[in-house]
Amino acid sequence: MPPSPFNPRRLALGAAKKLIFENEDPETALERLAGLTSIDNRGALSPESKSMSRTRSTILDNLDEMYREAFERAKATGDQSQMATLDFAYRREQLYFEILLDVRDALERR
Repeated sequence: MPPSPFNPRRLALGAAKKLIFENEDPETALERLAGLTSIDNRGALSPESKSMSRTRSTILDNLDEMYREAFERAKATGDQSQMATLDFAYRREQLYFEILLDVRDALERR
């Protein structure tokens, strides 16, 4: 049996990739994440470029968009089981992200 196209882990991984790489070359993104380069798109050194933090609303909006698209596909096919699975997965992932964001915010205040 082929894997379900609505696999919550696959959707979460896709969202993470979207957040990390933002249509950027993966090698460049990894160098940026590793702190190997602090030059932003304008070519000047920027203290903000060292921060990888995205706003809480950006992260949760991306999560919402990803699950909404998957939910609409399940709704269009009338798959009630998949809709229920996606609804639960969305709420679970939202809770996980909120906890991680709270931890991130606490660490940034230190």
